[in-house]
Amino acid sequence: MIKLTNKEEQIMHILWKLEKAFVKEVLAEIQEEKPHYNTLSTIVRNLEEKGYVGYTAYGKTHQYFPIISKEAYRKRFMNTAIESYFNNSYKNVVSFFAKEEKISVADLKEIIKLIENKA
Repeated sequence: MIKLTNKEEQIMHILWKLEKAFVKEVLAEIQEEKPHYNTLSTIVRNLEEKGYVGYTAYGKTHQYFPIISKEAYRKRFMNTAIESYFNNSYKNVVSFFAKEEKISVADLKEIIKLIENKA
């Protein structure tokens, strides 16, 4: 899976939400500074070249849809982040969030329960 730019990732989130869309529909979903239509069209075509989206042609226009699921992308993204930033250690990930006070004791207990129930 080829890494996405921030803009490409933003567009993928919109396509995952809409499931299928024309470029003008994607453009309508962008909340902050909207790119020019042609710029957005180029980004979507790049996503198609990278194998993230497919399309159905209707004459000269295309309706795009995700080929890669959000779950598959998330799994790949998380695995890469854990490998690159946490020495491939899930313990380091949890410790990081605990030190940053982004996870509570109750959340940790719930995670432990999930792990114990899976075994």
